[in-house]
Amino acid sequence: DGAAGFYQGRIASAVVEATQLAGGVLSMEDMASHSSLFEDPICTTYGGLEVWEVGPPTQGITALIGLNILEVANKAHGDNDPLGNDCSALHRRIESTRLAFADALSYIADTQVTNVDTAALLDKDYAARRAQVIQPRLASKITAGQPTASEGGNETVYFCCVDGDGNGCSMINSNYMGFGTGIVPERCGFTLHNRGHNFSLVKEHPNCLAPNKRPYHTIIPGMCTYGPGSTSLANCFGVMGGFMQPQGHIQVISNMLDLGMDPQEALDAPRYRVDDVGDSASDADVLTSKVSLEEGFSSDCVDELENFGHEVKWPITSYQRCELFGRGQIITRDPKSGVLCGGSDPRADGLAIGW
Repeated sequence: DGAAGFYQGRIASAVVEATQLAGGVLSMEDMASHSSLFEDPICTTYGGLEVWEVGPPTQGITALIGLNILEVANKAHGDNDPLGNDCSALHRRIESTRLAFADALSYIADTQVTNVDTAALLDKDYAARRAQVIQPRLASKITAGQPTASEGGNETVYFCCVDGDGNGCSMINSNYMGFGTGIVPERCGFTLHNRGHNFSLVKEHPNCLAPNKRPYHTIIPGMCTYGPGSTSLANCFGVMGGFMQPQGHIQVISNMLDLGMDPQEALDAPRYRVDDVGDSASDADVLTSKVSLEEGFSSDCVDELENFGHEVKWPITSYQRCELFGRGQIITRDPKSGVLCGGSDPRADGLAIGW
């Protein structure tokens, strides 16, 4: 019965009943009036490639904002250390991520209800102004910028695949925290998600809770093409893990394009995470955020970051690595030979396989 088999009839009735028994207000009319969207992706350029993400209300734009700012900061303050151990380079990544989240948590909302100026947020001149906030040896007090026209959980599955003709698929799906709500509608083989968690309860916020509205969404598949203007696939990539996802995207893309790593090396490399963002769905989270570092960073680097003013948690080891730093997959494609190269995150149970 297609979509009607889910959004109408027995299954819809079971979903509504389960939701209302839990105190929710979902109705059969709500189910029947739902429509899925097939939006155009958004992109920026980084390292000579076009990097594509899903647009608002997902946080794909967070990764693109961060890459734009990082590109400027790296040019202004020096190239990354070839081994990736330069604490100044790590500091620039962290600050670029914090700046990106400050904007994302302030402006991302449902574009069907609220005007989200994606072009202004991704403007390279705006990124240059935001990069000026970054101080070479000091963690900045970061708040949201003004990108106006006048200025210029672990229950996620990600996979990617590429065929012999260079057609790629980057796919992610999730029912969010704790395997969703844990509520199973009667005689249905699925749980209900809890994505409404990422609405803001501040009335004036673009992402405020309201009927017929989609919340800030964390899941984001990524893809790069050889650009600009080319449709030739460069790679498919994704990193699972809630608010870690855009941070993982920034790191694996920078690892490959700035540090020359192959997909497996890019995934194996130790990661940072800007913690506690998203808790209040506002840029206030960034002001109080901490930085978690995975095992693999040196104690000297930790000491230097703390001297810069970052509050650092280190080393994160064992299963916590999977919890905090996400799990990713990457496939790259050589533009001349068409040879594919895959990598799978050692923090989880995926694998790269050819057929």
